[in-house]
This record gives sequence, C-alpha cells and structure tokens, in this order.
Amino acid sequence: MDCPDCGAATVAFAVPDELDALDESAAALCTRCLALHAAEKSDPNPDFTAVSDGFPTGAAAVPMALAVGLLDSLVLHRETVETLLERVEQAGTDPLLVIDRLANDPTLDPKTDLATRRRQVAQLRG
Repeated sequence: MDCPDCGAATVAFAVPDELDALDESAAALCTRCLALHAAEKSDPNPDFTAVSDGFPTGAAAVPMALAVGLLDSLVLHRETVETLLERVEQAGTDPLLVIDRLANDPTLDPKTDLATRRRQVAQLRG
C-alpha cells in the first residue's frame, strides 16, 4: 500500500485489540510523511526500519507507530497517545528520544512538526 497523502511506501502492521487506536485491525505508517492510515491487511513481520533506523523494533514498534501517526491530532488523541507512549516505555524504549530521532532524520518529511509535538508531549507527560 502506498501513502494516500504523499505516495511513498508504507509499513502495514496489525493493531492489537488492546492498542486499538483506529478501530481497525490493521494500520499502515508512511515511510516518508509518517501519516497513519487504516489498512486492509497487515504484514505479519512489519519492518519499521523502513521508516527510519531510529525507529524502535520489537514490542515498542507498534505502539510507537500508532503514537507517531496520531501526533498530528494530539488534542483529539491526547489520552491515546499517552497510553501508547507508556507502552513504548514499558517495552524499554524512550519515546521522546524516538521522536527526536525521527524529527532529525533527513530521509523523512513528516506532515507534523515533530520537534513542536515532542515539546508538547513532554509537557503533557511532565
């Protein structure tokens, strides 16, 4: 699936029931603009390094992908984003560091100002 926003490739993944932020069973994160979209099917072994080398793997990957995708609507999804970032931390990854790395990755062109969102998320969590 290509991103409907920018046409870049996406990483499709299953959304576990307990992380169901989209009311969908599968989602896709754009590898360029970081837009999050519902997907018809998921990759059984999603490769989030296709997004960025700074993206977490393992148990932190899916909640981080969902959180990054929802940052464009932080006001609407504040509680969900906070829950997702807690999951990322529980998996042993610093979500604010991931956002920093994504904001500074020259291969990405996020539709959301990640540096601003990172400050806002830090304030919310502070």
